[in-house]
Amino acid sequence: MRRLTAACSVILTVTLLLTGCGADETPDGGSPPQDKVTYLTAFGAVGRDAFAWVAQEKGWFRDAGIDVTIQLGAATGENLKVLAAGRAQFANLDLTGAWILAGKGEYPDVRAIAAIHQQTLVSIVSLEGGGVTTPKDLEGRQVGAATGSVNQLLFPAYAKLAGIDPTKVTWVNAPPAQLPALLAGGRVDALSTFLIGAKGLSKAAGGKPTVVLPYSQYLPELFGNGLIAPLAITRDNPDLARRFRDAALKGLQYTLEHPEEAAQIMKKAQPAVDVAAAVGEITLMAPYVKPSGVIDRGRVTAAIATLEKSALIPPGLTPDSVVDFALAPAS
Repeated sequence: MRRLTAACSVILTVTLLLTGCGADETPDGGSPPQDKVTYLTAFGAVGRDAFAWVAQEKGWFRDAGIDVTIQLGAATGENLKVLAAGRAQFANLDLTGAWILAGKGEYPDVRAIAAIHQQTLVSIVSLEGGGVTTPKDLEGRQVGAATGSVNQLLFPAYAKLAGIDPTKVTWVNAPPAQLPALLAGGRVDALSTFLIGAKGLSKAAGGKPTVVLPYSQYLPELFGNGLIAPLAITRDNPDLARRFRDAALKGLQYTLEHPEEAAQIMKKAQPAVDVAAAVGEITLMAPYVKPSGVIDRGRVTAAIATLEKSALIPPGLTPDSVVDFALAPAS
């Protein structure tokens, strides 16, 4: 009887210990296993990408069961190369640029899972007094752009609608971090970059005011940045994609509501960050953002039609070949 009582006591103790661990802990009291992923920012460490560091700092990735390594991205084409090589699982990049490349048969195995910017932010930015105040002024000028970025890919469509002869524009390609110095130093007459970076460019030029010519004036149908992932994630591990998407969008919502704090969080992770410029970007991009990350199928169809009409891609690209609508938030 004593042996039976002791055995029952042991069983009860083990049962209580296991029950006490809970669903979210391992038996030794540690954290549950985390899916390890690498995420690429769209364009270095600037305000438009602050939401990823916010989601990490606030623990929202961790709460979603994901251990995220954030790496600095280098524009659309370069980010797609890293994803294709399997060195990253998620990225923030310009959706229009990705769709132009997909239409040409490049990097077909990636899908958008959320939109960050509902409209393209690509613009021509010059300094006041530099001679570029209208699109036509770009003829005979040098324009800087990030290597492999959407800016140069999209320019032919913008040029056609804005009445520019693209053969009269000389391009100067450089890494993202070098672009402000190119403009401030007068080595280019303008940059093709995101309009939300105008304040940072002004600061780099000693406070000189900027002139901004948005591509969206002529191309209003096109999306800006969005979250994308390869088919190895969207098709084969959609639960991971949903968890990552939701945590990232939670960071986006918080960033829009607390731009100063978001910029400081980013600077904590990336000490070279200019907080004032980051706050400026977050503030300027707010009107173009729906924190839900919605991607409307009708708008995607219209965007593809615009790219075809502008002869940037041949016919044949479909919305489902560039967006996973089972994962993308619906309107």
